[in-house]
Amino acid sequence: MESRVRQTVPLGSQWPTIDPFLFCVHHIDAYPAGTAALGPATGLLAGREIGMDFEGRDGWRMYHGDVVPGFPAHPHRGFETVTYARQGFIDHSDSLGARARFGRGDVQWMTAGRGVVHSEMFPLLATDAPNPAELFQIWLNLPASDKMVDPYFTMLWGDDLLHANVGHRGRVRLTAIAGGFDGAAPPPPPPNSWAARAEADLAIWHLVFEPGANFTLPVPAGSETVRTLYTFNGVVVIDDERIDAPTAALLADSVAIPVVAGDAGAECLLLQGRPIGEPVARQGPFVMNTRDEIVAAFDDYRSTQFGGWPWERADPVHGPEARRFVDLPAPPGSGVR
Repeated sequence: MESRVRQTVPLGSQWPTIDPFLFCVHHIDAYPAGTAALGPATGLLAGREIGMDFEGRDGWRMYHGDVVPGFPAHPHRGFETVTYARQGFIDHSDSLGARARFGRGDVQWMTAGRGVVHSEMFPLLATDAPNPAELFQIWLNLPASDKMVDPYFTMLWGDDLLHANVGHRGRVRLTAIAGGFDGAAPPPPPPNSWAARAEADLAIWHLVFEPGANFTLPVPAGSETVRTLYTFNGVVVIDDERIDAPTAALLADSVAIPVVAGDAGAECLLLQGRPIGEPVARQGPFVMNTRDEIVAAFDDYRSTQFGGWPWERADPVHGPEARRFVDLPAPPGSGVR
C-alpha cells in the first residue's frame, strides 16, 4: 500500500507551514529563577545581545526583551496569531487597551485585521525556583475580504478547550484549540477568522501519546484539506514509516491516517485546513495580498501607530502574582472580549 505520508521535513527553529497557516514556532526556554523585576539576574545577561537575543545560551533566550524576556510592543496587520502557552506565563498588552496574563494550557487568539500593536512578555514569577516556559505561536492567514476587519482579541482558557482521551483504550490525550472531534468542539475562534468558516475545515490539535499508543486521524471534511503532523517529542510510525522528532509530515488528504507512538511515547501538533488560495505578500509583521498593500501597511503604521500605545512602557508586565486573568477595559463593540 502506498504510504499516506507524502513528505517529511526536519524541524528547525521555525516550522514549515502550508496555506492557510503562515508560520509556526515552538518556543521552549529553561528560564532561571526571577528577580524582583521579574527578569533573570543581571549577571546572567552578560555577553547576551540584549534586545536581539536568539542565541539560546544556557537553554533560554531573551528574544527582544531588555529586563523581562519576550517581545515588546510590535505591530501586525492582515492575519491572526494563535498562542498556545503550555508552561510559564505570558503577559499580553495591546493597543485596544486589553491586557492579560495567561499560561499553563491557555490560548490567546488575536485577529490583527487592519492593524494592532501588542506585546508578549514572559515574566519570571518564581524567585526561588526555575521558570520554564513553553509555547507555540501560530500565524493563520486571513482572506482578502477580512484583512482589514477591526482587530479582535480573545482568551480561550485551558479548562475550556476540548480535551479528550482518544485512540485505543483512550491512551492518546487530544487537546483541540480549533476543530471539533466526535461531535464535541472547543470554544469558537474570533468571528472573522478563517477558522470560523465551516468550509475551512480548520483544526489545531495537540496530541500526547502514551508509549505504543495509537490513534487514527479521521478523514477530513473536504478533499482540499491539507494536514501537517509535527512530531516534536518521541517517535511515531505511519504506514511502517518511522518519524523521529523533530520532523514534520505532510499527510495524504481524503483518507484516515493511523498513527502509532514509539516505545517512549510521542507528542505531536496537527495543523489542518483548506487553503485560502490567494496571493500572499508579506514583510516583517504584515501579511497582505500585494506589495502595494504592504507598502500601505508600513505607511499607515508610521502615520497612525494603529491607534497608539496606551501603556507607559513598550514591555509592560502585570505584577508578581501568579494568577491568570484578562482585563478588557474597552467598551462593548470595540473588538475585544
